[in-house]
Amino acid sequence: MKIRCIAAAFAASVAMPFGAASATDLEVTHWWTSGGEAAAVKEMAKAFDATGNRWVDGAIAGSGGTARPIMISRITGGDPMGATQFNHGRQAQELVEAGLMRDLTDLATKEKWKDIIKPSSLLDSCTIDGKIYCAPVNIHSWQWLWLSNAAFAKAGIAVPKDWNEFVAAAPALQKAGIQPLAVGGQPWQTSGLVDVLMLSLGGKDLYMKVYQDKDAKVAAGPEMAKIFKAADDARNLAKGSNVQDWNQATNMVITGKAAGQIMGDWAQGEFQLAGQTAGKDYSCLPGLGLNDYITTGGDAFYFPLLKDKEKAKAQEVLASTIVSPKAQVAFNLKKGSLPVRGDVDLATANDCMKKGLAIVAKGNALISTDQLLSADTQKQKEDLFSQFFANPSMTPDAAQKRFVEIISSAD
Repeated sequence: MKIRCIAAAFAASVAMPFGAASATDLEVTHWWTSGGEAAAVKEMAKAFDATGNRWVDGAIAGSGGTARPIMISRITGGDPMGATQFNHGRQAQELVEAGLMRDLTDLATKEKWKDIIKPSSLLDSCTIDGKIYCAPVNIHSWQWLWLSNAAFAKAGIAVPKDWNEFVAAAPALQKAGIQPLAVGGQPWQTSGLVDVLMLSLGGKDLYMKVYQDKDAKVAAGPEMAKIFKAADDARNLAKGSNVQDWNQATNMVITGKAAGQIMGDWAQGEFQLAGQTAGKDYSCLPGLGLNDYITTGGDAFYFPLLKDKEKAKAQEVLASTIVSPKAQVAFNLKKGSLPVRGDVDLATANDCMKKGLAIVAKGNALISTDQLLSADTQKQKEDLFSQFFANPSMTPDAAQKRFVEIISSAD
C-alpha cells in the first residue's frame, strides 16, 4: 500500500468542514461489535462523554480485516474520522510516514506515558522516529484455550489440564455429540490459532526465531513440523464448526455445543455477558496449559490530522481519557483484556484475568505477531492458514513449505 503520494492532497482536503456536527463531537471508528466488545465500548464512550465532548460511534462490523481497509481508505481519501482503532504494531505505519496521523508526543510526555504504560513494547509500537502516534488502550493475549465445563461433564470426562489432554478427549466428546473445537471461518482466526500452537507447544525460542529473526531454516525444521502436525489435529477437531465470526465460535462453547476454542482473551467479554463464571461454568488455559508465555498485543487509537481546532482539542482529550485509570479499569473489565497501566486496581478481575496478570508480572510476555510482522506478511500468513483449514487435501508438509516461503520474504 503506497499512500505517501497523496498526503499533500489529504492535507488540503481536511481544511474543508466535514458534516454539521458540533465542535466537540468526535467520530471514533473501531471493529468492536460483539456483545462483550460493545459493552466495553460503552464504558469508554461514557468516560469521554463525561469530559463534555461526545463520542460518535463508528463501529464497523466484520472484524479488523474488514474494517481496516475502510478506515485507511477514508483517511487517505480526505474523509478522516476523529480517532480510529488499530492493533498494536505496524498496521498504521505507512499512514504515519505519509504525515496523515497526529503526533501525541507532547501529551504523552506531559502525562508520563513511558512511566505508566506497561509493558514498554506497547508504547514502542506507537513510536516512529522518536515520536508517539497512538494511545494504547489494552493488552490482549492470544494464547488461551477456553473450555466448557458442561460439555466435559456431559461427556463424562474431566476438564483437560492442557492441549494434549484436550486432543485425547476428542473421541469421548464426539461420542456425546459435542463439537471438540470451535473455529470460525475468518482467516485471522486460523492464523492466530497456529501462532498459539507455535508458542505454546514450541516454546519461546521457536516463536522468536521464526517471527522476530525471520529464520527460514528454523521455519523449515523439525520443531515447526510438529506445529504443523498439531495444526492438522486442530483442523480435524474443528470439522463441523460451521460458523464464521469468532464470537459465534465462542457462543458454541458458552452453550456447550463445543468443548473448546483457541481464542484471545477478548473471549472473556462474551462469557461475562452470558453471565458465566470463570472456574465454575468455563475454564481457561493460558499457554494451552503447557507453558506460562503469552504475547501482549492489543489495541491502540490513532488520531488523523484535522484542521478543525475544536475537534483537534477533543482528540487530545480522548487520548488522555483512554489511558486514564478509571477508563482503563471500566473498559478492560468488560473487554476481558488487561489494562495498559500497571498502577490500577483490578481487585474485581475474574480468575482468568488474574492468570494473565500473573504471567505479565513474571515477565513472560512476548511481542505479538502484529508488532513483529508487516501487514503484508500477516495477510499472506492468514491466506495460507485459511486455505489449510478449509482444504483437507493440503498436507502439513505442503503448508509448512509455503510458510517457509512467507518467512523467507518477510520484512
